[in-house]
Amino acid sequence: MSANDETVYIKIDQNVLVYDRNVTLGDIASLTSSNEAMLRQLKQKKIYTFPDDLGKGPQKIKRKVFSILKIIEQIHEDYPNAEVDNEGEADFIIEYKKDSSEKKGLDGIKIAVLCVLIFFGAAFTIMSFNNDIGITELFGKFYYQVMGVESNGMTELEISYCVGISIGIIVFFNHFGKKKITPDLTPIQVEMRKYEQDSDEAYIESLGRGGREIDVE
Repeated sequence: MSANDETVYIKIDQNVLVYDRNVTLGDIASLTSSNEAMLRQLKQKKIYTFPDDLGKGPQKIKRKVFSILKIIEQIHEDYPNAEVDNEGEADFIIEYKKDSSEKKGLDGIKIAVLCVLIFFGAAFTIMSFNNDIGITELFGKFYYQVMGVESNGMTELEISYCVGISIGIIVFFNHFGKKKITPDLTPIQVEMRKYEQDSDEAYIESLGRGGREIDVE
Protein backbone atom coordinates (compact mmCIF):
# COMPACT_ATOMS: atom_id res chain seq x y z
CA MET A 1 0.00 0.00 0.00
CA SER A 2 1.47 3.40 -0.99
CA ALA A 3 1.52 6.56 1.11
CA ASN A 4 -1.27 7.98 -1.04
CA ASP A 5 -3.59 5.18 0.05
CA GLU A 6 -3.24 5.85 3.78
CA THR A 7 -6.05 7.17 5.96
CA VAL A 8 -5.54 10.48 7.76
CA TYR A 9 -7.68 11.23 10.79
CA ILE A 10 -8.12 14.95 11.42
CA LYS A 11 -9.78 16.88 14.22
CA ILE A 12 -10.15 20.68 14.38
CA ASP A 13 -11.94 22.59 17.15
CA GLN A 14 -14.60 25.18 16.37
CA ASN A 15 -12.30 28.08 17.27
CA VAL A 16 -8.51 27.94 16.99
CA LEU A 17 -6.14 30.71 18.12
CA VAL A 18 -2.77 31.12 16.39
CA TYR A 19 0.08 33.59 16.97
CA ASP A 20 1.90 33.13 13.67
CA ARG A 21 0.32 34.63 10.57
CA ASN A 22 1.71 31.75 8.51
CA VAL A 23 -0.71 29.02 9.58
CA THR A 24 0.22 25.39 9.14
CA LEU A 25 -2.07 22.39 9.42
CA GLY A 26 -0.26 21.29 12.56
CA ASP A 27 -1.09 24.65 14.21
CA ILE A 28 -4.83 24.12 14.02
CA ALA A 29 -5.47 20.38 13.78
CA SER A 30 -4.85 17.14 15.60
CA LEU A 31 -3.68 14.59 13.05
CA THR A 32 -2.96 10.89 13.18
CA SER A 33 -2.10 8.27 10.59
CA SER A 34 -0.22 5.00 10.33
CA ASN A 35 2.17 6.69 7.88
CA GLU A 36 4.55 8.80 10.00
CA ALA A 37 6.34 10.38 7.03
CA MET A 38 3.08 11.62 5.54
CA LEU A 39 1.95 12.85 8.94
CA ARG A 40 5.09 14.94 9.48
CA GLN A 41 4.75 16.52 6.04
CA LEU A 42 1.06 17.35 6.52
CA LYS A 43 1.68 19.01 9.89
CA GLN A 44 4.15 21.38 8.21
CA LYS A 45 1.86 22.18 5.28
CA LYS A 46 0.96 25.87 5.11
CA ILE A 47 -2.77 26.36 4.67
CA TYR A 48 -3.20 30.12 5.02
CA THR A 49 -1.26 33.37 5.55
CA PHE A 50 -2.85 36.29 7.38
CA PRO A 51 -1.94 39.80 6.17
CA ASP A 52 0.49 41.48 8.56
CA ASP A 53 -1.63 44.59 9.14
CA LEU A 54 -3.12 44.11 12.60
CA GLY A 55 -4.22 47.42 14.05
CA LYS A 56 -5.63 48.45 17.39
CA GLY A 57 -8.97 47.90 19.05
CA PRO A 58 -11.33 45.45 17.30
CA GLN A 59 -8.78 44.96 14.48
CA LYS A 60 -6.05 43.54 16.74
CA ILE A 61 -7.42 40.05 16.01
CA LYS A 62 -8.01 38.69 12.52
CA ARG A 63 -10.56 35.93 11.94
CA LYS A 64 -11.17 33.61 9.03
CA VAL A 65 -13.85 30.97 8.67
CA PHE A 66 -12.77 27.74 6.97
CA SER A 67 -14.63 24.72 5.68
CA ILE A 68 -13.11 21.33 6.36
CA LEU A 69 -13.56 20.62 2.65
CA LYS A 70 -10.91 23.25 1.91
CA ILE A 71 -8.49 21.49 4.25
CA ILE A 72 -9.22 18.14 2.61
CA GLU A 73 -8.63 19.72 -0.79
CA GLN A 74 -5.24 21.00 0.36
CA ILE A 75 -4.29 17.58 1.74
CA HIS A 76 -5.20 16.00 -1.59
CA GLU A 77 -2.84 18.41 -3.34
CA ASP A 78 0.06 16.42 -1.83
CA TYR A 79 -1.66 13.07 -1.37
CA PRO A 80 -4.39 12.68 -4.02
CA ASN A 81 -5.43 9.18 -2.97
CA ALA A 82 -5.26 9.65 0.78
CA GLU A 83 -8.52 9.09 2.64
CA VAL A 84 -9.30 11.91 5.08
CA ASP A 85 -11.56 11.08 8.03
CA ASN A 86 -12.85 14.23 9.74
CA GLU A 87 -13.48 13.80 13.47
CA GLY A 88 -13.93 17.51 14.23
CA GLU A 89 -15.97 20.49 13.07
CA ALA A 90 -17.27 20.89 9.54
CA ASP A 91 -16.72 24.66 9.72
CA PHE A 92 -14.31 26.42 12.06
CA ILE A 93 -12.73 29.78 12.86
CA ILE A 94 -9.01 30.57 12.84
CA GLU A 95 -8.10 33.61 14.93
CA TYR A 96 -4.74 35.29 14.45
CA LYS A 97 -3.38 37.43 17.26
CA LYS A 98 0.11 38.82 17.63
CA ASP A 99 1.87 37.36 20.66
CA SER A 100 2.73 40.52 22.58
CA SER A 101 3.62 40.80 26.25
CA GLU A 102 3.56 44.60 26.23
CA LYS A 103 -0.15 44.77 27.02
CA LYS A 104 -0.04 42.62 30.16
CA GLY A 105 -0.02 45.75 32.34
CA LEU A 106 -3.08 47.12 30.55
CA ASP A 107 -4.86 43.78 30.95
CA GLY A 108 -4.15 43.91 34.69
CA ILE A 109 -5.75 47.35 34.93
CA LYS A 110 -8.81 46.15 33.02
CA ILE A 111 -9.18 43.16 35.37
CA ALA A 112 -8.87 45.41 38.44
CA VAL A 113 -11.54 47.82 37.14
CA LEU A 114 -13.82 44.91 36.27
CA CYS A 115 -13.43 43.43 39.77
CA VAL A 116 -14.34 46.77 41.38
CA LEU A 117 -17.43 47.12 39.17
CA ILE A 118 -18.56 43.57 39.90
CA PHE A 119 -18.00 44.02 43.65
CA PHE A 120 -20.03 47.21 43.96
CA GLY A 121 -22.65 45.98 41.50
CA ALA A 122 -23.18 42.80 43.51
CA ALA A 123 -23.28 44.79 46.77
CA PHE A 124 -25.90 47.15 45.36
CA THR A 125 -27.98 44.18 44.12
CA ILE A 126 -27.92 42.49 47.53
CA MET A 127 -28.85 45.73 49.30
CA SER A 128 -31.71 46.36 46.89
CA PHE A 129 -33.01 42.83 47.45
CA ASN A 130 -32.84 43.24 51.23
CA ASN A 131 -34.71 46.54 50.92
CA ASP A 132 -37.43 44.99 48.77
CA ILE A 133 -38.20 42.19 51.21
CA GLY A 134 -37.75 44.39 54.32
CA ILE A 135 -35.07 42.18 55.86
CA THR A 136 -34.36 44.67 58.67
CA GLU A 137 -37.96 44.69 59.91
CA LEU A 138 -38.19 40.90 59.50
CA PHE A 139 -35.07 40.29 61.59
CA GLY A 140 -36.28 42.82 64.17
CA LYS A 141 -39.61 41.04 64.63
CA PHE A 142 -38.02 37.59 64.71
CA TYR A 143 -35.41 38.72 67.26
CA TYR A 144 -38.11 40.22 69.51
CA GLN A 145 -40.22 37.03 69.35
CA VAL A 146 -37.27 34.83 70.34
CA MET A 147 -35.31 37.06 72.74
CA GLY A 148 -38.14 39.21 74.11
CA VAL A 149 -36.18 42.45 73.64
CA GLU A 150 -35.94 44.98 70.83
CA SER A 151 -33.16 44.51 68.27
CA ASN A 152 -30.50 47.21 67.99
CA GLY A 153 -29.95 46.41 64.29
CA MET A 154 -26.71 44.49 64.83
CA THR A 155 -27.44 41.16 66.42
CA GLU A 156 -26.54 37.51 65.92
CA LEU A 157 -29.11 37.35 63.11
CA GLU A 158 -27.51 40.08 61.01
CA ILE A 159 -23.98 38.73 61.57
CA SER A 160 -25.02 35.17 60.68
CA TYR A 161 -26.85 36.43 57.61
CA CYS A 162 -23.77 38.30 56.33
CA VAL A 163 -21.48 35.32 56.94
CA GLY A 164 -24.01 32.98 55.31
CA ILE A 165 -24.24 35.11 52.15
CA SER A 166 -20.43 35.16 51.84
CA ILE A 167 -20.13 31.39 52.27
CA GLY A 168 -23.05 30.80 49.88
CA ILE A 169 -21.43 32.92 47.14
CA ILE A 170 -18.09 31.10 47.53
CA VAL A 171 -19.73 27.66 47.44
CA PHE A 172 -22.02 28.53 44.52
CA PHE A 173 -19.25 29.96 42.34
CA ASN A 174 -16.84 27.22 43.49
CA HIS A 175 -13.99 29.69 43.70
CA PHE A 176 -12.00 31.45 46.39
CA GLY A 177 -9.15 33.65 45.18
CA LYS A 178 -7.13 31.62 42.68
CA LYS A 179 -8.25 28.27 44.07
CA LYS A 180 -11.29 26.17 43.28
CA ILE A 181 -13.10 24.27 46.03
CA THR A 182 -13.86 21.31 43.77
CA PRO A 183 -12.50 20.36 40.31
CA ASP A 184 -15.92 21.02 38.73
CA LEU A 185 -16.36 23.93 36.35
CA THR A 186 -17.73 27.09 37.95
CA PRO A 187 -21.09 28.53 36.78
CA ILE A 188 -19.24 31.45 35.20
CA GLN A 189 -17.00 29.09 33.22
CA VAL A 190 -20.02 27.14 31.99
CA GLU A 191 -21.83 30.30 30.87
CA MET A 192 -18.69 31.65 29.20
CA ARG A 193 -18.28 28.42 27.24
CA LYS A 194 -21.92 28.61 26.14
CA TYR A 195 -21.45 32.25 25.10
CA GLU A 196 -18.28 31.44 23.13
CA GLN A 197 -19.96 28.53 21.37
CA ASP A 198 -23.04 30.59 20.45
CA SER A 199 -20.84 33.47 19.23
CA ASP A 200 -18.70 31.17 17.10
CA GLU A 201 -21.74 29.49 15.54
CA ALA A 202 -23.35 32.87 14.77
CA TYR A 203 -20.10 34.17 13.24
CA ILE A 204 -19.68 31.06 11.07
CA GLU A 205 -23.28 31.26 9.84
CA SER A 206 -22.97 34.99 9.15
CA LEU A 207 -19.84 34.65 7.01
CA GLY A 208 -21.19 31.52 5.35
CA ARG A 209 -24.31 33.33 4.20
CA GLY A 210 -22.22 36.27 3.04
CA GLY A 211 -20.02 34.02 0.93
CA ARG A 212 -16.87 34.97 2.87
CA GLU A 213 -16.08 31.49 4.14
CA ILE A 214 -12.92 29.92 2.73
CA ASP A 215 -14.32 26.87 0.99
CA VAL A 216 -13.79 24.76 -2.08
CA GLU A 217 -14.92 26.28 -5.34
